[in-house]
Amino acid sequence: MQIILRIIISVVVLLYPFLVYRGVQEGGVWFAHAVIAGIYFYQAVKTRKTPVRVQKLVIVLSLLVGTIFYQELVAKLIPIIIQLTLMLFFGKTLLKGKGPSLVERFARLDFPDQPMPLILVNYCRNLTLVWAGFFAFNVVTCVVLALFAPVEWWAVFTGVLIFLLSVLLMVAEYFWRHIYFRSQDLPFDQIPGFKDSARNMVVNGRKIWLDVQAS
Repeated sequence: MQIILRIIISVVVLLYPFLVYRGVQEGGVWFAHAVIAGIYFYQAVKTRKTPVRVQKLVIVLSLLVGTIFYQELVAKLIPIIIQLTLMLFFGKTLLKGKGPSLVERFARLDFPDQPMPLILVNYCRNLTLVWAGFFAFNVVTCVVLALFAPVEWWAVFTGVLIFLLSVLLMVAEYFWRHIYFRSQDLPFDQIPGFKDSARNMVVNGRKIWLDVQAS
């Protein structure tokens, strides 16, 4: 049941920009953030951590208020909240006493029985910083588009371009990873592979997310 709910929530989040766009065109944009408010309320009820519950309930209240006032602007806040959360999530692990960096936490899963090379530790920290900067760029772009651009531009960026840019960054990093590590004479078998990294993210992503959230 939990897996089905997560799939439904993921689909709703992916389709959200389209829902907002159609809502603006049809005069029912309030429905889009009412749906998201329901998701955040469900998550607030399920979580056992009081700070997280309060945070999500504040978002729920803001979205419900947005069904009455500033409907279109409030509807456009959701991608900003998501990108800001990801930026803070990655950035938090770079702070003193909050490490290792987020990328390193995943990379260490490729080295279960041996210490991780120092060059990889530093690389993972820098890559975490790159991702945090990427999400910061998305936050600024989403804000600018929400305030000054037509809803069509906002929908294309938040519903399509963000994901294309994310994939482009992952592919570029994969190729750069091999070029860089080979230039540093790191053995090929110590360079994390794309398939192994992707599998570890899928299998262990939720656990690492909760660990960082609790730290």
